[in-house]
Amino acid sequence: MSLTVVGTMAFDEIETPFGKSGRIIGGSATYIAWAAANFVKPINQVSVIGEDFPQSELDALSAKGVALEGVQIKKGEKSFYWSGKYHMDMNTRDSLVTDLNVLADFQPAIPESYQGSEFLILGNLTPQVQMSVLDQLKERPKLIVMDTMNFWMEVALDDLLKVLKRVDVLMVNDGEARQLSGEYSLVKAARKILTMGPRYLIIKKGEHGALLFHENHVFFAPAMPLDDVYDPTGAGDTFAGGFIGHLAKTKDISFENMKTAIIVGSAMASFCVEKFGTEKLREITHEDITARLDQFVQLVNFDIDLV
Repeated sequence: MSLTVVGTMAFDEIETPFGKSGRIIGGSATYIAWAAANFVKPINQVSVIGEDFPQSELDALSAKGVALEGVQIKKGEKSFYWSGKYHMDMNTRDSLVTDLNVLADFQPAIPESYQGSEFLILGNLTPQVQMSVLDQLKERPKLIVMDTMNFWMEVALDDLLKVLKRVDVLMVNDGEARQLSGEYSLVKAARKILTMGPRYLIIKKGEHGALLFHENHVFFAPAMPLDDVYDPTGAGDTFAGGFIGHLAKTKDISFENMKTAIIVGSAMASFCVEKFGTEKLREITHEDITARLDQFVQLVNFDIDLV
């Protein structure tokens, strides 16, 4: 039950209406790994960091069951750094600083020990990097999930469309789905995107849940209503980690099981936003996850009498 995760490991500095995080650990691969490791091991991590990335963070990931052979450490260089400020509604944010550093010329290398991994998730990176990973695999994983963003649609659309033809599941937010498809209706947008290559499409809507599309089927998963959302950073990646983690654990990639996986992803994301960075994800137990999943069941469970 192996899962390969490709993405960023980085430093974040975040300001929200609840306070300031200071310099903390972030990055798409970091959040995905912390979430997915609750369901499947090993997590085969592929990323790049600078000499400034704390050894204690690498040790914590190793202890969680994350293999780090595919993480390049660039001596004398700095890790990717992002700083942002969230508005009061917590759905919009301003990027204050983005220093690519080691990410600027990242060339992922898939170790021999990662070959044959059954599940692969490509975090939000350049389409060229995502394609490079796919080209290095000696056998195709059972399921390939990818994330992308509006920036790549603007500057690397041709490359992005080539990658889309080679993946099974695409994850985007509602704005990105509209941009990629040119359709405002999310149902029409999904129909169009599914002709581009992916068999499944997940449209994330933040605090309003997520939609799963496959052929003519649609499934909606709510987000957990929370008293306080401290930091939405990494929630989408944590969602992705829970989603792929459940699929890798069960080895069932049917539409029915993907419905469950989306609920698992939503549950994991609901933990992530309760504290800054990965802090909450490091604390939760299997009992916490089970209890939160039960809450989701109650959230959407109802009886109806047709008159």
